[in-house]
Amino acid sequence: MDVGRICSELVAIRSENPPGHTEEIIEFIRLYLEGLGISSKITARQKGYANLLTMGTSTRLLFCGHVDVVPALDEGWTHPPFSGVVQDGFVWGRGATDMKGGCASLLASLMMVIDRGKVMPPSCVFVCDEETGGENGIRYLLAKKMLPFADCLIAEPSPLRHPSIGQKGLCRLGIKFSGTPAHGSLYPAVGVSAVMEALSLLEYVKGLHDREYPVDDQIKEIIDRSSGVLEAEFHISNVREVLKKLMFNPGVIKGGEKSNVVAQHCDLDLELRVPWGCSIPALVLGIISHAPHGKIISETTNDPSMTNPSSRLVTVTCGEVERVHGGTVFPIVQWAASDARHLRLCGYNVIEYGPGMISTLHAVNERVNVDDLKKASEIYAGIMDAYDNRDA
Repeated sequence: MDVGRICSELVAIRSENPPGHTEEIIEFIRLYLEGLGISSKITARQKGYANLLTMGTSTRLLFCGHVDVVPALDEGWTHPPFSGVVQDGFVWGRGATDMKGGCASLLASLMMVIDRGKVMPPSCVFVCDEETGGENGIRYLLAKKMLPFADCLIAEPSPLRHPSIGQKGLCRLGIKFSGTPAHGSLYPAVGVSAVMEALSLLEYVKGLHDREYPVDDQIKEIIDRSSGVLEAEFHISNVREVLKKLMFNPGVIKGGEKSNVVAQHCDLDLELRVPWGCSIPALVLGIISHAPHGKIISETTNDPSMTNPSSRLVTVTCGEVERVHGGTVFPIVQWAASDARHLRLCGYNVIEYGPGMISTLHAVNERVNVDDLKKASEIYAGIMDAYDNRDA
């Protein structure tokens, strides 16, 4: 089965998250691996949220992919989002780029190395819920110590010649504001509006965006090089500021009871993307101090993370990318979050590299170039060989 067909079949198996049920697609992968002579184990924290781990394989190298995708409506697509149509050199459909394309390339690369006589392919894990934070997927597997401790490549989509070795931090806060109700005609002379308290905090957060955070020369150089790559990839100007500064999004705000009543309740879901050099505990402390009528009721945080650019994993991966694609190859950092942050927190070296048309990620007409799928397979196979030869 060629890699384009594998990707097409993966796309056609619906695995939107929510709801996040992945039994069907995980069973497809299990059967594929079984056909290669690779045994695997399916495990789930709760019914429906299936993960797969290969068994009896090498522990020096770990490949990782997620099989869940964000939802898609039918409107506006050239081809239905779960058709998996292969046309004009692309596989079309939801997840083709994020990241069933990477999973397909990984599966194809396993066939390549086995056909060449490798009897001990690397360890692989396919997880169920990267798109919603990994509670049933990578975090569950790490907590249960089911994963081998090894250098890890996640097959997330990346720029063609630029694997990702780091990500900004993440801080998600659920804040509940309490006010003192009064007749709306008397505010602000009488009463405390929970809605206005939330807005006051957002003004403070908005000011945080203008702050500069000091970093060492190595991180500064990586950020500067990454900015040029990501500006070209996403057609966004001034990416350097996005990577260096605190970005914020008040994703959900709900409050008030009636237009003529001073609001007694307001809830705010706030997400912050945290740059290198910014202390998350100090950040949260500052937010608390500027929300006298607010209480944090939920908090999820991850520090900025980066794998050493001179590590074996990075040098081997960049070498294989250069071998297949040519040109100038160097690693970058990005603003997004993925399962890499959970693995790095547990001490793993992690790099992200995979095929995908990044401009279509999570968008209408998501698709992946079939030639890029094939080249990613060659790169993965080359990385497997490099690790095998080094460890022989």
